[in-house]
Amino acid sequence: MFGYVMASLPELDKQQKKRYSSVYCGICRGIRDGACNAARLGLSYDMAFLALLLMSLYEPRDREIRHACALHPMRKAVENEYIQYAADMNVLLLYYKCLDDIADENKLTAKGLAAVLASSAQQLEAKYPRQSSVVKTSLEELSGLEKENCPEPDKAAGCFGRLLGEILVYRQDHWEETLRQLGYALGRYIYLADAAVDYKKDKKRGRYNPFVAQGAEECDFEALLVLAMSRCVKFYEHLPLVQDKEILDNILYSGVWLAYRRRQK
Repeated sequence: MFGYVMASLPELDKQQKKRYSSVYCGICRGIRDGACNAARLGLSYDMAFLALLLMSLYEPRDREIRHACALHPMRKAVENEYIQYAADMNVLLLYYKCLDDIADENKLTAKGLAAVLASSAQQLEAKYPRQSSVVKTSLEELSGLEKENCPEPDKAAGCFGRLLGEILVYRQDHWEETLRQLGYALGRYIYLADAAVDYKKDKKRGRYNPFVAQGAEECDFEALLVLAMSRCVKFYEHLPLVQDKEILDNILYSGVWLAYRRRQK
């Protein structure tokens, strides 16, 4: 379901691309150091947005290090507490996704990866009890709605919105509620965009999709997604962001739509 919140690379200049890549590589390194190499298979650009957002809001002191990676041996990675937080959330979400795949389809690959991640996931649950609790309950509620073949897209999207909203809240401070609302709106967009992209495939295969259950036509999707993103942007613009603001603007105003339309095709 993740993979929609990413930059439109052709619109970034050379330095912005370098910065974006270094944050992504920092998260990749954080996943490896905090969990294991296998967990890097679930790395998502959505977590780069999370790290950039928190870094722009709290402005930590970055540390650039050479990223020892066979794919990008010359690339540098950024290291700070927000990069590591994004890496931790990526591992936690990957673990829960494996559990969900096991419950839904009894996937062997999911079983193997869940077993590898179990120890790291337990440590992260203890480290982030608030986020872990909300993610668990949101996914359980979402699973229940899917089994009921719920015809209300807002209900299902709301579950994913609550999940992402809690993940965006790193500190419980003055910006907590704005970040939570931003994450909620962005999570709704991601869920609805994914359902729109999978509409034909899910309808053909008889799998749950809130738009299929509702009997909606494809022409309804675009307006719904525009409304979801407009709410997200409203909360985003309330944040006093300066560092990496141009990259963040690129992601929310252009990148999310590019990713959606690419998947649509």
